[in-house]
Amino acid sequence: MQTRRIAIFGATGSIGINTLDVIAQLGGKDAFEITAVTGNSNVAALARLAIEHGAAMAVTADESRYDDLKRALSGTGIEAASGASGLDEAANRNNDIVMAAIVGTAGLAPTLKAAAAGADIALANKECLVSAGPLFIDAVKRGGGMLIPVDSEHSAIFQVFEENQRRALDRVIITASGGPFRQMSLEEMRHVDAATARAHPNWSMGLKISIDSASMFNKALEMIEAQHLFDLAPEQVEVVVHPQSIIHSMVGYADGSILAQLGAPDMRTAIGYALAYPDRRPLSVERLDFAKLARLDFEAPDETRFPALRLARLAMARGGLQGAVLNGAKEVSLEAFIEGRCGFLEMAEITEGVMAEMDNLPAATTIDDVYQADSEARRRAASLLRR
Repeated sequence: MQTRRIAIFGATGSIGINTLDVIAQLGGKDAFEITAVTGNSNVAALARLAIEHGAAMAVTADESRYDDLKRALSGTGIEAASGASGLDEAANRNNDIVMAAIVGTAGLAPTLKAAAAGADIALANKECLVSAGPLFIDAVKRGGGMLIPVDSEHSAIFQVFEENQRRALDRVIITASGGPFRQMSLEEMRHVDAATARAHPNWSMGLKISIDSASMFNKALEMIEAQHLFDLAPEQVEVVVHPQSIIHSMVGYADGSILAQLGAPDMRTAIGYALAYPDRRPLSVERLDFAKLARLDFEAPDETRFPALRLARLAMARGGLQGAVLNGAKEVSLEAFIEGRCGFLEMAEITEGVMAEMDNLPAATTIDDVYQADSEARRRAASLLRR
């Protein structure tokens, strides 16, 4: 594989760390030149990763930690930068590919810039598509790079999506593990706390994404992402609960055929596919043993206990900036749940209330439109929480 220049946005998170592991497996410095790594306030970890993997530049999004980062990199020859300007510079370093793994709307601006600059985007940031789907897709097209999804579900769809058979496309089926509350009653779910909600049965993830999985808000966001990624009608996006998390997603065609991508629950498979695309390179990940698996189970999702799925359908049907509104309101209610100021089921109630109040916003024409919708949704969600 020809040496590729890569910037890793969100290098200190789980996606970033696994990306560095995959890079090492795919040839390390002989295969990839790391132009930049970025992180937030954990500058010790960021500096360590930059030095260990030979990055040319390290960027902390937290401007107050710039001096700490610069000291940590002293004598290494690695450039230090911070804030929005530093992220912009990382996005414009003549990258062949950018791993977009900054969490939240903070990842939107630098990823848009990287796309506009022509880099291939390995996308692990949900907000780029949920909050700014048309803007982001347009930026990728204008830049001339590729958009390769890294979420296991969207990577699965991407791997079995036959573009030359688009006219025969029937539906995409996103699988969901069901999380820790798959079999819990509605009444029991009213009383769970953040510590219980973070205990995912199959995946090792951070606090917020684990709770998003427990509430199926992560699946709601993935539905909206799929709509934009694959240019689908809302009714073409389905969800099925698959507790084993072995089938990562499926694509159905008009002749009744369904193509599925299977693999052990390991994010490095999707990361490796994105970094090596269009090749498939050897990775040290678990191989499936079907005799040991014995069975794969499927269930219809319960939208009464998991109303986030219904909210995703509302957002897709309404269009405009409803994705940004859903995400912004959800983020505020999620923080409130973590802090004990909001019940588990109230997260969806708050989010739906804000979506109803802001259901007539037109489509975004600039990134500022997205930020304004997100900010207003957060303000209204906070107001509803105080009632």
